[in-house]
Amino acid sequence: MNDRLLKLYVTFKNLMDREEGQDLVEYALVVALIAFGATAGMSALAGGINAAFDEVSTLLGSYV
Repeated sequence: MNDRLLKLYVTFKNLMDREEGQDLVEYALVVALIAFGATAGMSALAGGINAAFDEVSTLLGSYV
């Protein structure tokens, strides 16, 4: 029984010491941060574009 627990502990410890997956997690966090920034930027850009179209619409409406 102790032998199995020791093997399980060693296997778990080896999995925890591996650093291969850390790069993938770091890249995923960077991509998530870029996506969040792009979403926030697009929201602000959409507000500006909407305001510009409203201004053009008002100006064209005054000419008609």
